[in-house]
Amino acid sequence: MDQDKIKVALITGSTQGIGKAIALELAKIGFSVVINGASTKELSEEYKNILKKIYKEDLKEKSLYIQADVSKREDREKLLNKIKQKFRRIDVLVNNAGVGPIKRGDLLDVTEESYDRVMDINLKGPFFLTQALAKWMIELKTKIKDKYHPYIINISSINRYTASINRGEYCISKAGMRMMTQLFAVRLAEFDIPTYEISPGIIKTPLTEPKHISERYDKLISEGVSPIKRWGEPLDIAKPVIAIVQGLLPFSTGSVLDIDGGFHIHRI
Repeated sequence: MDQDKIKVALITGSTQGIGKAIALELAKIGFSVVINGASTKELSEEYKNILKKIYKEDLKEKSLYIQADVSKREDREKLLNKIKQKFRRIDVLVNNAGVGPIKRGDLLDVTEESYDRVMDINLKGPFFLTQALAKWMIELKTKIKDKYHPYIINISSINRYTASINRGEYCISKAGMRMMTQLFAVRLAEFDIPTYEISPGIIKTPLTEPKHISERYDKLISEGVSPIKRWGEPLDIAKPVIAIVQGLLPFSTGSVLDIDGGFHIHRI
């Protein structure tokens, strides 16, 4: 495999849902993908079969699964080391891994255990993973030069500005990611490493599958919580990732793309 010609993307939390859709769409346009999950020991046969259809005989060369918890320093180091060992480069980081509260409930009853877990996975982990990979991207910039155009993409949420008092710790983590996006955008601009944020609305994922959650969102959607009255799909989030990595937003960094059916529009 010609290391100067391949492009490599790491998508955290990509065993299912939004992360999986992003990984598969990146694979379809020729990226080698590093798939990551915290609790999954290996990919499902269904997932492997889709990758086989995309990569054919290049499956083992162009894909890598790494079980790692981004909230843990040693696991972040494992991600970095394994990518360096196999691909010797990284072109795209998609910070997608995220969790909700241990239990939704009254803001006044949030536990430190739930708060720390959410913040560690949703904000601390992405921050320090981005820090480590950004340093590597800067090194690669000096080696590959004009042929190298890296990107950092953070997946946040409408809860970065929408208060859901039954999952306050999640809202705080996503609000923090908004500032994280802007900070890295400013810091990395001199190296021509743009940083973007994609803010999903109500999306069909394992997090929204439970009946009490899905029924609530069904009702909100039918009542017009967003101008486009339908659930978002993981593919809706993957498509703007593809636009970004194909260089279609060249005069932009620190930007947030609201992929939410128009939820963000203030209306009276």
